[in-house]
Amino acid sequence: MSDVDSFIDEVTEEVRRDRLYLQLRRWGWVGVLAVVLIVGGAAFNEYRKARDATQAQKLGDDILAAMQLNDAAERADALAQVTANSAGEQAVLGFLLSGALSESGLVEQAVEQLNAIAVQGDLPEIYRSIAAFKALLLQSETMPAGERRQQFEALAAPGAPLRLLAEEQLALIDLTDGDTQAALERLQAIRQDAEVSADIQQRATQLIVALGGTPEPITAQQG
Repeated sequence: MSDVDSFIDEVTEEVRRDRLYLQLRRWGWVGVLAVVLIVGGAAFNEYRKARDATQAQKLGDDILAAMQLNDAAERADALAQVTANSAGEQAVLGFLLSGALSESGLVEQAVEQLNAIAVQGDLPEIYRSIAAFKALLLQSETMPAGERRQQFEALAAPGAPLRLLAEEQLALIDLTDGDTQAALERLQAIRQDAEVSADIQQRATQLIVALGGTPEPITAQQG
């Protein structure tokens, strides 16, 4: 390599360095900002995790302290004072509170708690279905059979999480209405359902026998 070529290379490299330094001076703040954002984001995430863990621990401690009270009315009062921070936590708290209210004889208030859970759209369907189901059970002696039938039929829709439990309740409503044959047919269908659990199947069998019917041989594939 000639001296001229070496000189050109050195000049070229010097120009590159000058350009690099210029770019760093012009845009270096972007890198600094990126580092700050990354470090700040990590710190915020750690803070949020610690805060959530603290809140969850406090919620658990408050619920445990309330549930250890022997008197149902006192449990209900204590649970009503507990603060939940998310929809899921509120649902769990609502279930516990409704149970304490029901035990203390405040059935209407218990139903209100359950209905509030049942219409909370940001909860998973299983939570809402359980709340609606429990609310209907609590109103078995106060709600007209026709209205209960309509609501249990909604819970018994294909694909619903509590479908077979709702069908079981519909069979009991059939009996209340004096339609034993409809109850037997519904119970036989429950026993044959591919998704039926052993407990529900056993209850359906026992009720069929109690009603004077004969359980049909199981032909459905059990899942």
